[in-house]
Amino acid sequence: MKKVLTGNQAVAWGVMCSRAQVVSAYPITPQTTIIEEIAELVSSGRLNSRFIKVESEHSAMAGCIGAAQAGVRAFTATSAQGLALMHELIHWASLARLPIVMADVNRAMAPGWTIWTDQNDTLSQRDTGWLQFYCETNQEVLDTVLMSFKIGEIVKLPVMLVLDAFFLSHTAEAIDIPDLEACDAFLPPYKPEIAIDFDHPRAFGGMTGVDVYMEFRYMQQEAMNQALQVAQAVDHEFGERFGRSYGLIEPYRCEGAEAILVTSGTITSTAREAVDEWRARGEAVGLLKVRTFRPFPLQQIREALRGVPRVGIVDRNICPGFGGIFAQEIKAAMYDLEGKDRPAIYGFIAGLGGRDVTPATVGQMLEKTLRPKETDRHLNWIDLKA
Repeated sequence: MKKVLTGNQAVAWGVMCSRAQVVSAYPITPQTTIIEEIAELVSSGRLNSRFIKVESEHSAMAGCIGAAQAGVRAFTATSAQGLALMHELIHWASLARLPIVMADVNRAMAPGWTIWTDQNDTLSQRDTGWLQFYCETNQEVLDTVLMSFKIGEIVKLPVMLVLDAFFLSHTAEAIDIPDLEACDAFLPPYKPEIAIDFDHPRAFGGMTGVDVYMEFRYMQQEAMNQALQVAQAVDHEFGERFGRSYGLIEPYRCEGAEAILVTSGTITSTAREAVDEWRARGEAVGLLKVRTFRPFPLQQIREALRGVPRVGIVDRNICPGFGGIFAQEIKAAMYDLEGKDRPAIYGFIAGLGGRDVTPATVGQMLEKTLRPKETDRHLNWIDLKA
């Protein structure tokens, strides 16, 4: 079925296709219409789910944790300050190994008070043990909801899928909605090995001594390592069933490139057009889209960028006191390469607080990467107002 949907509606329809059994959420702009659309799907009977109206995002995550521990498929959504309010329970969900799926509509953190996009809200949660997928299009958003439930339920970890505020959340495009029977074949009912069962009582979340806590963390890390292979396998299966796949990363026109720009989210669409324009002029540039941030696809990124002379990394985020977060991660990934295998890397900060990243903006970064005579190797701010 084809339907014109905004990114937020695509999330909701993905939740319906996944047959989530509990939705626990609190509205916050620009996420609100996800919850409104899910409420419509529940009230119309399209989605058979328990919809829990809560008083805060902290309670929303608590509701999901309870549902997941009871053995049902749980979903929530939030943005910015709402995600920050969940922070304590985000750790709890991950170390409890609960495959909750959450959509975060990237919104810049306040103050100043803002509803526009950048990635600091989700990237501030990078060490919590949640998988993170950054989406470029509304179709990718819907598909990622389905894949997120399957991946999370296999590796027993929660998953955060991320979409840019307004550029995706409130912009409509034609979406292919998979047949529900096909979705059921791809994503069978959730049947966890361990759940709350009155006939077979267990303790959950009890006190952990120094003799076992480190092993909990080790198992969490091993599950993250497993998630790289599982995410690839699930993406491949999704492609075979539905004709669309995305990979952990996506190289674009990287063959023979003298400079590659690394992007995530909707900036990728703009950068792809700019790379085409530059290639048409005879400039040897390429693009690498990073879709999967946690677990970090270290080997795939190393192979994609190995031997490229210069790499520019576009960060729609900032780690104050250091620089761009994607740049930090990719520099660390490339460090062990030697000689010409290790590219010169240039970090760029662009698009914070929803500032537009146009083809001309991307062109500035391509120019500074390809011909870096005055480009700082660590941190370059793009389109700052004088």
